[in-house]
This record gives sequence, C-alpha cells and structure tokens, in this order.
Amino acid sequence: MADKTAGHVGDRRARFDMRGRVRGALGHVADQAAGPCAHVAVHRSTQPHATIRAVHVEDALAMDGVYAVATGADLYKQFGDRLLTGPAFADQPALAYDKVRYVGEPIAAVLAADLATARAAVDAIYIDYDELDPIYDLKTALAGKSFVHEELKPSAVFGDLRHLRGVRDTNVNYEYNLRTGDAKAEGPHTVRGEFWAPPTHHVPIELPCTVAWVEGDRLEMLTTTQTPSYVRQTISDLLDVPLSRVRVMTRPLGGSFGAKMYDRLEPLAAALAWLFQRKVRIVASREEAFLLTTRHGAAVTSSLTADENGELIAANADVAYDTGAFADVGPRITAKSGMIAAGPYKVANATIHSRCVYTNKPSAGPFRGFGVPQVTWSHETLIDELAHELGEDPYRFRLRHLLREGDIAPMGTKMHSADFVGCLDAVAEAIDWDAPLDRGTGRIRRGKGVAVGVKAVLTPTIANAVLQLNQDGSATLMISTVDMGQGSDTIMAQIVADVLELDSARVHVVKADTDVTPYDTITAGSRSTYHTGNAVRRVAEAMRAKLTELFSGSYDPAGIPELIRGHFGARGATVTTEANYTSSWVPYDKETGRSEKVTEHWFAGAVGVKISVDTATGRVKIDHLAVAGDVGKAINPLLVEQQLSGAAIMGIGHALFDQLVIDQGQLINGTLLDYQLPSIRDLPERLTPIVVESPHTSGPFGAKGVGETGILGVAPAIGNAIRDALGIRLTKLPMTPESIVAALEERS
Repeated sequence: MADKTAGHVGDRRARFDMRGRVRGALGHVADQAAGPCAHVAVHRSTQPHATIRAVHVEDALAMDGVYAVATGADLYKQFGDRLLTGPAFADQPALAYDKVRYVGEPIAAVLAADLATARAAVDAIYIDYDELDPIYDLKTALAGKSFVHEELKPSAVFGDLRHLRGVRDTNVNYEYNLRTGDAKAEGPHTVRGEFWAPPTHHVPIELPCTVAWVEGDRLEMLTTTQTPSYVRQTISDLLDVPLSRVRVMTRPLGGSFGAKMYDRLEPLAAALAWLFQRKVRIVASREEAFLLTTRHGAAVTSSLTADENGELIAANADVAYDTGAFADVGPRITAKSGMIAAGPYKVANATIHSRCVYTNKPSAGPFRGFGVPQVTWSHETLIDELAHELGEDPYRFRLRHLLREGDIAPMGTKMHSADFVGCLDAVAEAIDWDAPLDRGTGRIRRGKGVAVGVKAVLTPTIANAVLQLNQDGSATLMISTVDMGQGSDTIMAQIVADVLELDSARVHVVKADTDVTPYDTITAGSRSTYHTGNAVRRVAEAMRAKLTELFSGSYDPAGIPELIRGHFGARGATVTTEANYTSSWVPYDKETGRSEKVTEHWFAGAVGVKISVDTATGRVKIDHLAVAGDVGKAINPLLVEQQLSGAAIMGIGHALFDQLVIDQGQLINGTLLDYQLPSIRDLPERLTPIVVESPHTSGPFGAKGVGETGILGVAPAIGNAIRDALGIRLTKLPMTPESIVAALEERS
C-alpha cells in the first residue's frame, strides 16, 4: 500500500507546477510558438454611444505588411446575427457593425505580418459617427430616455431567459425579486444606508491571448480561457459547423479571477481565421485588457430592522448592477447575489429587488465573488450599525442571528455544511476580540471589526472525467477544469491517488483540450473542487472496481504493472474508465424568488481585522487580518490557506483603493501606472488564514470550494473597524485616505 503521506486527501502537498509559476518557466498560451501567422490589432471606438456611418480603411490597407482589414460590417455580411455572442443575451458583436456602445469597443481588425505593423495600421483607420445620447450611470439608465440596445435577445445558453425575447425600450435586462414574510414589517430600530461598490478590474498577470487557424475543414484554437467547452459551442454556433469541427485547447492560466470566461477574444479570432483562411494571433495589451471586462459597479439601498429585544424583523434591499454595454453573465450575478442580499441571518421578512442594467461603459462580467462582495458590503455594514444602535457587541450580535445547520434561509433553501458560527468564532479568537484594545493617542487611532459572508455555488452544472491507468502503475486524468493557479490539477491528482492508493506525483492531469478532455460546464464560481472533484472520485472508484475484478476480488496497487501486462499481454497497455457528476437545483419561483434547493452547497466565511488609522492622512494600516472559510473538507490544507489569503489580499484592494475611474464614458486609469493594486507594503502585518471543516454529505470526501470565500467579508470588516476606531461610517468603496479625512472633517 502506498505511503499515505504521498499526496493523498488531507495532505499539504505543494502544487506540482509551483517552481514553473514562480520562476516564469511555465508555458502559457502566449509563450507557444505560433509559427507563420497574421498578427491582429483592432481599431477601437472613441465614442461611448454612436451610429457608425462609415469606416475608412484605405490608408491601413495601403501600408506595407498589412494582409487584410475586416470591419464589423464585413463580418456581419459573412456571419449575420451569428456574430452576436454572449452567455445570457446575444448582444455582443466581435466587431461593432451598426453602432458602438462604449469607448474602446472594437470596430475594425487589421491582419499584418507583425504586431507593430498591425497596431500602426489601426491608427490609420478613422470612423464617421452620428452621436447618440450616452448613458453614463445607473440613474440615467433607469430613467429610460435612451437605450443601449434596441431589444433584448436571449441567447441559447440560459433557457430561463427565453421569455425576455423581443422586449424593447429598456436598459434593465434582468430582474430578480425575493419576497418572504411581510413586506411592510416594522420595528423600533431601523438602520438604512446607500452603498456603492465601483467597477474594478481583475488584473491577472497573464494577458489574454488567442491563436486560431483552419485545419482542413476544422477551426482549431489555442486560447486563454476558463471555459473551453463553452467557447467550443460558441464557435460552433458562430461558424455554423458541428462541434466535431471545432477544437479548443488551453494552457495553464496565469491568473484570471473571471477575466477569461465566456466571450473575450475567441469569437473575433475564429471569425477572422475562418473568413481569411489563415492562422491569426490576437494578444491584448495591458491597456486593452482593462476594456475586455470589469467587475460590476453596484448601488445598494438597504435597511435592516430589529424589535425592542434586538431580534431581526426585516431586511430590505434595492440592488442595481451596472453591467456596461453587454450583459455577459450579469443576469446570473443579479440573481445569485440578490438572493443572499439579506445576509446569512435568520430574518422572517425580506424584500429584495435586484436588477442588471445596461450603460455605455465597458462590459462587466464575472469577478471573484460573482457580485456577492458588493451586497456583503451592504448587509455587513447594516448589521454592524444596528448592533451599535442597540448598544450590543457587533461580534456577539451576529452570533445571535446567524443561520445554523438546518435553518431555512430567506430564499427558501435549507442550510447545510455552512458553519458561519465556526468561522466567526475563529476570526474573533484569532484577533483577540475580547482583549482590551489600545485605542491609540495623537494622530493614530485603532479599531477592530468583523464581517460574515455567504454565497451559493454555481448550480446546476456538469462535470465529466476520464481516467487512464497505465501499465507502469501511473495514471492519466482527463478533465476540462482549467488550472489558473488555484491548484486544481494538484488536488484532482490527490483525489485519484487517495482512491487508488498511489503516489499523487504519478497522476498526470491533461490540459483542457476539447478533442481529448470531456465536457465541463465551466471553471468558475469555486465549483471545481465539488463538481469535478466528485466526477474524479467517481472515475477513480470505477477504476478501482474494475481492477478489483481483474484481481479476482482483492485490490493490490503494487501489483498493477504485472496485472495489466498479464491481462493484455503487452507492455504499455492501459485501462480506462469514465464518470459524470451533475448537480441539480429547483428553479426559484418567479414571484417570490424562493427555492427549496437553489444551490448544491453554500460558501461560509468570516473576516476579522485590527487596524490603525492616521487621522491626519486618512491612511489605514492593517495590523492583523484573520480570514476563515468553511471548506467542508480540505483536500489540500496548504492550497486552501493560500486561496483564503489570496482572496483576502484582493479584498484589501477593493476595500481601500481598487476602482476603475470612468469619466464621460472614458476610462481614465486603465494602465498599471494609474490603477492601484495591493503591494507588499499594503499587506497586513499579520495575516491568519483559518480552515474550518464542516463536511458536506455529497462533497468528495466532504469537500467544497474555497476560491471566493475569503474575499466576501474583507471590505465590510475593514469598514466596521474604521467605524470602531473613528466613529465614522463610510458607505462608498473604496475607503480611500481622502474619503476618511473628508468624513472626519464633515463630522467636525
């Protein structure tokens, strides 16, 4: 039997590609030799909302080294409405052909001998526009005097949006309403707030890159995507060819956090390769990456009410997500975040109205947390303020009201394996909540704060796995989960190794390739550990059962080489098994927004912080940050701790300085010279990740995901600590030094 320290479930195995990632030796998409190809650059709109009258490409075509120029009109002539893609609505053309909807939207593409020539040629293109009334903010969008899209065109991906087909004269593409209990419930203690979380950018280290070519009658593609199965279907629909004539390959991603999902560069690359029958390579510059997708800006107007005994009576929230020019996956974000806008608390009466709204800005899409951090900012600020109004301890006030195992959440689903209490207790203990706090003297003031987060996992989804056991006792696992740095290849190998009693270093995970690896819905929403992990456990158990039969009833991993060689009579022979895991849900009622099973499992997390604030400059220094996440069972505790820490650090950026500044539709700070990210100087003096394990009955070995858990409560925990230190309540993110000083001056 293999040594149980050899990278099995529960072991702290370092991710197998760690050295390559740290040293820059890991081969990403842009590192692959493309060979002879056309390099592509795009001409982008200078108008936020305008009709395209004419596109002048003559000067670009005349330049040496330019192979071809394609306009949106050229592509639309070739592909028609198939040019419009999107997971929720078919609203995004690879190149704009009728009108532009944000500053930076691609209008024309140049194919040239090298990238420098292509970029020079796009500068020679100019456009004649007829300007339209722009929509820069949610208030203008909701007023409905001008419209980003003439009508709603649901895509084939989300069947539940079909009823919206043909709806006109609106900028609201989707609404979710939660109604439970008495909408008019009142009490003696009510706190209210208007909250804002701005759009932000993912800023993964690796830039998006796509290479596409025609091989015979097939379109083949190597691309930076979290969603190879989705991209394959999108390209099949775009080109109007069978799935068998589309191949999508990936390499390990250099980070993503949602930036490389769904439709990014792939539709344009496929359309150009197909139209001109040549290999094309598109790589986004850092400045262009800022325009491809953002996190949703969100406005939340909310209230929380308690009775004279401090028992929660009612939670209300009006949520508006700014999805920019295209819906992307905004409708899903609108519902998934709206359903938990009341927080992880027992409250009998809840009224939530959540909307996804078009504006003339760069499109917003999925971002770590899937819209939930924006509403967590609201509900964790309100419950903290309510505790202060009632004269109660904010930590213990939360404990009184947190949902427990078996409780029914406001959206109607029973809580299971969601240990909010354990997470909150863990962070409070870590930061010594009950110990006396030196409040500081002079300019420096100190405070502490906590916050709790809840999120549903993406449900329903499908995961498949194929396992090949080699004659030498090693294994090859084929899945379409994409390793973005989260370590999925490592933990999937650990699951196989545990079931088959192998060393996990001898389990190789094949990079996603739709010709080889089986269908997987998506690598996102922290779903892979649970969904793909279940498929992988099943495929390994199927392999063990098959080998046990070949062993005549007893399983012996040490005998695998001779068994397979003897059975097949050949060296190098293989045994193969396959398995599927599909999660299920009960669609929520359209009137009440409730469902008895809206998610396969819950994410539960908590954050506790101690901070010091310089009242003269407004600068916040984080002395200690503790972040806890209930992961069900840690397949690899080391990677779980890294995920919790990484998410918390990202959350610090969102709390204190991360924001995209868009003025009159123009992105002002879309470069790394201007866009602030957490640096090593912004990290907490002490960072404590805490693994909480409340096993899930149907998770692989009891496991759930963790990638988003750590980010949910960071901003409100810091905001609550600022309230504790200074007595000021901030409701707009980020909480910059300027905003803190302004609030102190206003109070004075």
